[in-house]
Amino acid sequence: MRTWLRELGGWMLAAAVSLVVAASVASSARAELLFRDGDSVIVAMLSRSLLAGDRLDWAMSSVLFLPETAVFTALDAVLPVGVNALFAVSAVVNVLALYGAVRLVAGRARVGRAPVAWSVIAVAAFGALAMTEMSPSRNALDLASLQLTTTYYSATVVGVALAIGIARRMLDGARLLPMSLVLGAVALVSTLSNPLFAAWATVPLGAITAIGALRVASRGRMLAILAALLGGTLLGFAARIPFAAWIANTGAGYAQPDLWQESIGYYGDLLGDRLSTPLGVIALLVVVALLALAIVRTVRADEPGARFVALAAWVTPVLVVIGAIALGTHAARYLQPLAFAPMLALVALPRPLRVPVRARRQLAAVATVVLLIAGGLSIPRLATAANAPDADAACVTDWVEASDRTGAGQFWTVRLPKLHLDDPSQLVQVDHQLNGYAWLVNRADFDAGDVSFLVEDAQTVPWELPIQAIPDEIVDCGRYRILDFGETVLPLGPQRS
Repeated sequence: MRTWLRELGGWMLAAAVSLVVAASVASSARAELLFRDGDSVIVAMLSRSLLAGDRLDWAMSSVLFLPETAVFTALDAVLPVGVNALFAVSAVVNVLALYGAVRLVAGRARVGRAPVAWSVIAVAAFGALAMTEMSPSRNALDLASLQLTTTYYSATVVGVALAIGIARRMLDGARLLPMSLVLGAVALVSTLSNPLFAAWATVPLGAITAIGALRVASRGRMLAILAALLGGTLLGFAARIPFAAWIANTGAGYAQPDLWQESIGYYGDLLGDRLSTPLGVIALLVVVALLALAIVRTVRADEPGARFVALAAWVTPVLVVIGAIALGTHAARYLQPLAFAPMLALVALPRPLRVPVRARRQLAAVATVVLLIAGGLSIPRLATAANAPDADAACVTDWVEASDRTGAGQFWTVRLPKLHLDDPSQLVQVDHQLNGYAWLVNRADFDAGDVSFLVEDAQTVPWELPIQAIPDEIVDCGRYRILDFGETVLPLGPQRS
């Protein structure tokens, strides 16, 4: 079979896998994270603001979401669908992008290698992990499905895999200068967008290359990889300086080394929760098996590139977990390398199965047909999940738009209705004292100065209003309530983040 046909077939199968995985996750309780979570909507909100030509004065976290926003904005500009459908399409695109990076990691196609087939298998294994994850919580140890969101570092995951893939190509004999420049560019853009790239890629891969440079045979190429990674990462941090006004939190405060014992307890509790279900146990066994395979392939590898990938598959998650605990962190999303790095063991040595050629072709044909059919059947299922009605949120947005006034709500309450308004500035994000809450939002919203109604739900902290005021009417919108103060004006306080 011609190389381009084999590669095209790989992309088609990867697209089918992406559809199956996205439909499964979107049809589970995890849909809360895909479509409605307060954090998850930031990329869509920023994209809409860009397309609308708003004055941009955004207060971001330490993550700028630059690649994610670029992709979402492009999809929003060309697809005539609603925001939930865009989230669904993004989920498919994110998994497909991961396949592209894994395919790079698998190395060049040549005699005695089946990189396309093993790349599809690796992404399918990752997708299977995502399909075992059912928790609606962003804090659960459900790490693979985070790749399907627009917010939880999907571009960083792809960037780390790309870095490993480029390094492998360099060790396999690719020209050093151009590949070093490409690796440096990936490190620069990834670090600029999310400093976590340094912890997920630069530190573990740097450690691998530094030790590998002790071997005379591969010293030059290992040092080139190390230089490109370090140089690109440092330039990425420097490139963040012009964005300082947008970065409301540098992330330095997240490191609390004195809380390392509490961190162990926190992650231990999350692991216990994950293992409380049969699917969680199966997922853990899959990850352990892949880590064991990575260690075995590290020992057996007879090529520098294959050994590098195998090392990255188990060294990266191990160092990330140790680092997360040592820094006293309390966020499951920081541990995502536990989900995506071990699968790279499958493409470290992508050799064909040791079965007769005819049987192998028959197996491939059957798998192809099954995957394509499953992918096709997943499209309507994904569409149904994306178009599932939310009467309560619709009640709020309809009322707000009909009022032609400006109101406010707290972060976890107001994000979803705000996203779905034709004019998102009609809902201002505040804290319980009505101070402007400048976090993952356009600070231009606070120009309103005052509001005349409040939106609340079960997550709303009891209000401490700056003036004595009683609502004229309380509008019931299911899980939401709208406190309408009519002609009474509630002044907004100073901004905080």
